[in-house]
Amino acid sequence: MGRSRRPLPVPALESRSPSPGATDTVYALSAVDKSGRVADRSIVRVLGWGPGARLDIREQAGIIVARPAADGVHYVGDRGHLHLPLAVRRWCRLTAGDRVLLAADPATGVLVAHPLAVLDRLLADVHAAVAGGEVE
Repeated sequence: MGRSRRPLPVPALESRSPSPGATDTVYALSAVDKSGRVADRSIVRVLGWGPGARLDIREQAGIIVARPAADGVHYVGDRGHLHLPLAVRRWCRLTAGDRVLLAADPATGVLVAHPLAVLDRLLADVHAAVAGGEVE
């Protein structure tokens, strides 16, 4: 006789009704090389950032946030690659070959890079619940 288990809470995803002209987030998974270059260039193009575009790039709560800034000290490389600064990579414990989930919001011009280790922590309870059959 199996005992009944109470299901674990799963984050509810709010359904959004698209408004006219609304733009959804664009995602890409990409590796970071030893110099901090993000291999995927399509996400930078989605944001309209061309070579030389000046950026403010910061670490916030273990994730990386990049946005256009006229006085930014970081920039998009000549070939259209985003380069993550060493200090930010160290704060996020990123090393050569690590992958990041890139999320671009064209409406705001903001790019967020989520290290996979951060995603693992965020999703661990949900994955455990699904694997244990606790989510219907």
